[in-house]
Amino acid sequence: MAVHPSLVSVVVMGPLTRVADATIRGYQRYLSPRKGWNCAHLVAHGGRSCSAEVRRIIAARGVLGGAVPTAVRLFACYQAAALLARTDVQGVCCCGGIPIPFRF
Repeated sequence: MAVHPSLVSVVVMGPLTRVADATIRGYQRYLSPRKGWNCAHLVAHGGRSCSAEVRRIIAARGVLGGAVPTAVRLFACYQAAALLARTDVQGVCCCGGIPIPFRF
């Protein structure tokens, strides 16, 4: 008997995974919009924010199985933040060797 494709992606979450998912969802909805900056990994590399990626990891692997991939992602975000801090342009946009001042 074939399984309908829409049912393949359904993940049954345990209680710890549901709590973690709800916590991340609350962070995304209430805290993240108010903090004043974006995820460094998202800004540097595109793709998903760390909270969205960790939420996906936890949904797929559970809290315990997702611990190592989550730590790897957060370390990559730390490295992206350091990269952005080193390359932060303030006051001048360098386009092809021609500095173009701008104001906010």
